Amino acid sequence: MMNQLIEKARILQSALPYIREFYGKTFVIKYGGSAMTEESLRESFARDVVLLRYVGIKVVVVHGGGPQISQTLEKFGIKPHFVGGMRKTDEETMHVVEMVLSGDINKDIVALINTHSGQNIYAVGLSGRDGQLIRARKLDKKAYFTELGLEVPEEDIGYVGEVEGVNVGLLQVLMEMGYIPVIAPVGVGERGEAYNINADVVASEVAMALRAEKLIFLTDTEGVKDAGGRLISSLNKERVFELIAGGVIKGGMLPKVKSAIKALESGVAKVHIIDGRIHHSILLEVFTQEGIGTEIVK
Repeated sequence: MMNQLIEKARILQSALPYIREFYGKTFVIKYGGSAMTEESLRESFARDVVLLRYVGIKVVVVHGGGPQISQTLEKFGIKPHFVGGMRKTDEETMHVVEMVLSGDINKDIVALINTHSGQNIYAVGLSGRDGQLIRARKLDKKAYFTELGLEVPEEDIGYVGEVEGVNVGLLQVLMEMGYIPVIAPVGVGERGEAYNINADVVASEVAMALRAEKLIFLTDTEGVKDAGGRLISSLNKERVFELIAGGVIKGGMLPKVKSAIKALESGVAKVHIIDGRIHHSILLEVFTQEGIGTEIVK
């Protein structure tokens, strides 16, 4: 028993250099996948976020919700429709998207984190429409698909947006007061209209605006893998582009690494793509020498 207690103390002590290094810094976490749906993983995520805040790290959470949106659309008799892998978002669909993201999911995450928080540290839920937090415009479809090396679809994608700007001041005020902002990826246009925006992109843009120390993507994969299926623990920009050109990085991983490179070029110190299916994956990646996923550095 004493040996076990000593081992626990040793593990805690080994985290000290990282706590010291990151004290007062900002982490932006993209929360999605199984970590959002499996109860034990949800609890693990909430505890990790609260712990980060208690040791002096400022945390912003940006969440997704694609599967939940599709389920709710079907309940309303609306068949989900995708164009080039992107959800077509007409006015009726946008209403449901905002209801699910800014309402159900956002408030559920806030309540979950607050269950594990304590005095002076609380999560607060925000839509990108609150306080002009995420200013948006209609996505430039041609530029987006061309950059990813994909065929540009002819069909209109509706209220799918891209980020024009982030209200950094609002986030800074909240974080200075001890709050953990939890952001739904819904943007606001110049006429007040809502836009559905990819959560990976919103997380990246928020991290850039805050000049975050880390941008962390929670996924349902171990990280970036090579052509042989082996996990790559560390990548730089040049290697990322080699893997994209070779067709190794593709599908859902492509927008993540593209967002990662853009974030690094705009002042974010490091990007991590980690497996959210592992309990306490954030702590394992941030507070250990080995890490568990893929880090991307400039």
